[in-house]
Amino acid sequence: MMTVSVIIPAWNEEERIADCMLNATTQSVAPLEILVVDNKSTDRTAQIVRDFIAAHPDTPVKLLQQNQEQGLIPTRNYGLNRAKGDILGRIDADCMLRPNWVEVVSKLFERDPQAMGATGPVAYYDMPGKEIGLKGDNKVRKSVYRADDGQYLLFGSNMALRATAWQAIRNEVCRDKADIMHEDVDVSLHLIDHGFKTVYSKDMNVGISARRMDTSFNSFRHYMQRFKNTFDAHPEHTREQKPEHTLYALYPILRAFYPVYQKYLESADINPAERIWIKEQMELFHRRDQEMDPEE
Repeated sequence: MMTVSVIIPAWNEEERIADCMLNATTQSVAPLEILVVDNKSTDRTAQIVRDFIAAHPDTPVKLLQQNQEQGLIPTRNYGLNRAKGDILGRIDADCMLRPNWVEVVSKLFERDPQAMGATGPVAYYDMPGKEIGLKGDNKVRKSVYRADDGQYLLFGSNMALRATAWQAIRNEVCRDKADIMHEDVDVSLHLIDHGFKTVYSKDMNVGISARRMDTSFNSFRHYMQRFKNTFDAHPEHTREQKPEHTLYALYPILRAFYPVYQKYLESADINPAERIWIKEQMELFHRRDQEMDPEE
């Protein structure tokens, strides 16, 4: 089976980084390594990672520190350049991998030798209706997140690259000093520049926070503008669908409902990141118990 490295850029993520690492280590197939790349955090992010490693010495979690430059892109690149896996998974520090994520990703690239990048749908763990949300996200991403002749665009919270593909584009990806682009879309377009195939799998699932919706409309609008800015930086590429139109339509509803639901979670003392894949995790633990004691 192809080996998978998981790269997690992190800046001031003390609230979710422990849950993120726990989900990344609770996998049906263990990743080769989990590289948490701290980018000059001013909170307890790095210490929480150290504590997790000390408490779970058998897990493949490693703490890297990228202190030369503040920013997601140099931090992402730092981790990708140091990863040793055949496949390089890349998620955010508030992301929760489904327990079969590593297995799905490894098999996906094994089955399709032409696949150089892969992505899939996400479920919002701090909003209700995980299954409905996952199906809805799958429908939108599969149909709308495309470029040129239908090539899939990768989503930074849930993406994986063949290591050889990253080696081919790592010196070409935009540094985006002005911080006005979507770095995941930029990676996707550079892959397409090389004629590399990107694929989509509905089974490649990650839980993410809907916190992006808990921002002012002006901030949200600037974030949506990144789609246009990225394609403007790559005028040789085109797109028929614009994901930002769908997100604009969803924004008023989610913006109004998100803080209300957070109050409910807080009052009920529920950690939604901890619970999103709890059913799958329990099934995994039960299966492992049976394998250890087949007579039961």
